[in-house]
Amino acid sequence: MHMQHTGPQATRTAVVTGGAGPRSIGRATAARFAREGWAVAILDLDAEGARTLAGELTADFGVPAAGYALDVTDSAAVDAVAAEIAASDLPPVGALANIAGIPSPVAFLEVTDELWDKIIAVNLTGSFFTCRAFLPAMLEGGYGRIVNMSSVSAQQGGGVFSKTPYSAAKAGVLGLTRSLAREMAPEGITVNAVSPGAADTNIRGNTTAEAEAALSASIPMGRQASADEIAALVVWLSSEDAGYITGTTQAINGGSYIS
Repeated sequence: MHMQHTGPQATRTAVVTGGAGPRSIGRATAARFAREGWAVAILDLDAEGARTLAGELTADFGVPAAGYALDVTDSAAVDAVAAEIAASDLPPVGALANIAGIPSPVAFLEVTDELWDKIIAVNLTGSFFTCRAFLPAMLEGGYGRIVNMSSVSAQQGGGVFSKTPYSAAKAGVLGLTRSLAREMAPEGITVNAVSPGAADTNIRGNTTAEAEAALSASIPMGRQASADEIAALVVWLSSEDAGYITGTTQAINGGSYIS
C-alpha cells in the first residue's frame, strides 16, 4: 500500500525513541506517525530492528523513514544522532516522542545502586538528553512538539511490575515536562506527558496468563490499553490541532486512576 501525503506533516520528521521493540508503544507510535504522513526517525538499542521497521514504514505508507542505533543514556551518542538526522535527507524534526523505557519490578529494599541509576537514566535522563539535542532543530524550524512518556505509577505509586525506581523516574518526567513546557511556550513549542495505565505490550516480559488476567480485572474498563491507543494520543499531541495544549499530563488508563 503506497499513500501520498501532501499535508503539513509530510514536511516534518517525528523522532521516536524506543521505536523498534516488538509489541511496544514505540513501534506503534512510529507506525502511527507514518500513517499520518510524518517522516519518521526510529531510535533504538536494536539498530537492525529500527532500520527494518523504517523500511516497512516507507513501503507501507510512502513516507521517508530511517532507523538509528541509540542508547538514550549516552549523552554524546544522542547529540551525534541528532546531528546525523539534521544532516540527512529527512525533513526537519518537528516532533519528539520519548518512548524508550524499562520497568523495575524489584522490591525497594532489594534495589541496588546500579539498578536505581539505570532506571533513572533510561526513563528520565534519556528524555532530558533527547529534548536538549532536538530542541534546537524545532526552534530553527518554527514547529515543535515534545511528548514524554510517564506512567500511572508516577501518580498513584508503583504496582506489581513497576516499583519505586520506575515510579520516581516517571514522576521526574512530569516535572521535566512541566518546566520545559513553561520555558518553551513563548517559542510556540509544546511539551506534554502521556501517562498510560496497564498496556498490552512487551514491557513486563514473560508474565503468567493469571497475572495478566488479574491486572485487566483490576481496571474499571476491564481491559488493558492497546499500544496503538496510546500511540494515537502521542501523535495527536504532536499535531497542529494540539498547538494550545502544553505542560499537561494526558491520562490513558481505562479509569484505573482518576484525578
